[in-house]
Amino acid sequence: MYDPNTRRAPLERVIPEAGSYGGAETGGAGFAYDEATLHSLAKEWRELANEFRDDVGRAEAIARAQGPGLEYASEGNAELVRASGRALAETLQQRADYCDAMADKFVAALGKYATAEDTHATEIGDSTKGIV
Repeated sequence: MYDPNTRRAPLERVIPEAGSYGGAETGGAGFAYDEATLHSLAKEWRELANEFRDDVGRAEAIARAQGPGLEYASEGNAELVRASGRALAETLQQRADYCDAMADKFVAALGKYATAEDTHATEIGDSTKGIV
């Protein structure tokens, strides 16, 4: 299992406890997570998006690089460095956007989770009315 605290994969397979792959018991294929796990995943994806955004700023600094001298070779080299910086900044921004989209999906799942909890609480409340 991926450990978000180290940003690297583990050396041995770990079976997750907080989430499970859905089947008949969850109403179909897909992953099922508890509320705490959804919060944690949304936070992790948002933090990763922020790290990418920080790196975009650094890449933009590369995209503004100037040649060390006034001769043609220096300027040509600097233009290649700037092009590389622009490409890097664009790629990092795409990564940040992807991470934000993933975080938004977990936040949306939290909304569905809360709605389901409210619905079930109301159903339980309605079913216990009149019981003495």
